Amino acid sequence: MSDLKRNVFYNSVLTLANYVFPLIVFPYVSRVLGVGNIGICNFVDSILQWFILFSMMGINIVGNREIAMAGTDKCVRSKAFSELIVLNLSTTLLAILCLIVAMYTVPPLFDYRRLLWVGVVKLTANFACVDWLFRGTEQFRYITARSILVKFLYVVAVFVFVRKADDYIIYYFVSSLMWVGNALVNIVFARKVISVSFRGLNISRYLKPYLTLGLYAFLSSMYITFNVTYLGFATDNVQVGYYTTASKIHSIIIAFFTAFTGVMLPRMSSLLSEGRDSDFRLYISKSFNLLLLFAVPVVIFTCVAAPEIIQILAGSGYEGAVLPARIIMPLILIIGFEQIFVIQILMPLRCDREVLINSFAGAVLGVVLILLLVRQFKAVGSALVWISCELLVLILASMFSRKRAGIAFPFREMFRMILHYVPAAAVALTLELCVGSMWLRFALVCLWMACYTAVYVLFIKKDEIVISFINRIISYRL
Repeated sequence: MSDLKRNVFYNSVLTLANYVFPLIVFPYVSRVLGVGNIGICNFVDSILQWFILFSMMGINIVGNREIAMAGTDKCVRSKAFSELIVLNLSTTLLAILCLIVAMYTVPPLFDYRRLLWVGVVKLTANFACVDWLFRGTEQFRYITARSILVKFLYVVAVFVFVRKADDYIIYYFVSSLMWVGNALVNIVFARKVISVSFRGLNISRYLKPYLTLGLYAFLSSMYITFNVTYLGFATDNVQVGYYTTASKIHSIIIAFFTAFTGVMLPRMSSLLSEGRDSDFRLYISKSFNLLLLFAVPVVIFTCVAAPEIIQILAGSGYEGAVLPARIIMPLILIIGFEQIFVIQILMPLRCDREVLINSFAGAVLGVVLILLLVRQFKAVGSALVWISCELLVLILASMFSRKRAGIAFPFREMFRMILHYVPAAAVALTLELCVGSMWLRFALVCLWMACYTAVYVLFIKKDEIVISFINRIISYRL
C-alpha cells in the first residue's frame, strides 16, 4: 500500500475515533445533563475557542506546511520547529492572560468562571499538543494510536464520573483532559523527530503567514464560533443546545472527508515543491470525485432522516434541533468542496492573501446575518447564517482557484450526480412519510440509501477508485 493511501487510512481511523468515541458518550451525557447543561458547556466552549484561535493563530497550517517542506532533513526541520514553537508560545501566553482578565472583568462571564478555569488548562494543553509537527512528518499511524488510547480513557471517565445533571462541570473537565493526555504523550515522542534549539532563530520569516492564516481562522469563526456565542447571549442555553446538537451531527459526518484533506495538505505542498504539477492536478480531480460519491447520498440521507438521527443520538427534548439539522446538512457538500479549494489548492500554492479575502468576506456576511437573523429565528437563524457564509466562501475560493491554478468548479459532474440521486431521494422521502415506526423507518431509509449508493457506484458509475479500494481491503492485510 502506498504511503499516501496508508496515511489516508490512518487519518480516517483517527478522524473516526475523534467522533465515534464522543458519539458513544453524547447519547449518554445528553440524557444525563439535559439540553440546558449541554448548552452551557457548548456556550463556554464557544467562548474558549476565541482564545484558542488567538493562541494558535496559523500554526496548524504554517507548521504542517513548513515541516512537510523540510523533508527528511532533521536539522532543517528542527530549526523550523524551534522558530515556530517560540512564535506560538508568545501568542499562547497572551491568550491565557486575556482569558483570565476576561473572566473577572466581563460580567456575563462571571457565572462561568469554574468552567473557564478548566478552559485555561485546555488552552495550555492545546499549545503543547503540537500535532502539526507529526502531521507535517506524516506520522499518522502514531497520531492515530495515541488518540484512540486517550479517547478510550475519556469514554471510561465520562461513564464513571458523570452521573447527574449537576455533573456538567466534571464532564467539561474530563473532556479537557483529553488535550492534556495528547500533549503529554506528544512531548515525549517529539524528541524522536526534532531537537529544539533556541540559537540563531529567525522567527520573522514565519510572522506574516502565521498572522495571516491566524486571521483567516479568526475571521472564519465569526460565522461559526461567534454564531454560538451570540446565540447564547441573545437567546438561552436551550437554543444553544439545539443548534450545537445539530452541528455536532454534521461535524461527525464531514470529519470523514476532512481526514482525507488533512493528509493531502502536506502531500500537495511536497508535489508543488518538486514541480510535479500534473500529479497535483490528478489528485485534485480524484478529490472532487470522492467528495461527490461520499457527500451526495449522505446529504440526502441525513436531511430525510434528521428526526430519527436526533432522537437516537440525543433523546427526547431535542426536537428543536431537527430543522437546524436539515438546514445544516448540505454543508457536508459545500464545506467538502471548500476544503479542496482552500486546503488542497490555495494553501499549498501559498495563496495566503486569497485565503484571507475569503475569510474576511465570510466574516462580514456572518456578522450581518447573525445580527439580523439569530435573535428572531434562534437556532434556525444560526443554521441559516452558517450555510450562507460557507456558500459565499466556496464561491470565492473556487474563483481564486480558477484564477491561480486554472482549476474550475466541477458543475457538470455535481449536477449529473444529483440528477442520478433524484429517484433515491424520492423513495427515501416516501418511506419517511409513510412508515409509522421510528426504528423501522430509520432502518428502511438507511438500507435503501446504502443499497442504491452501492449499486450506483459499483455497477452504474463503475468508479475505479472505489472498486480498487474495495479490492485492496479484501486482498491486502495491513
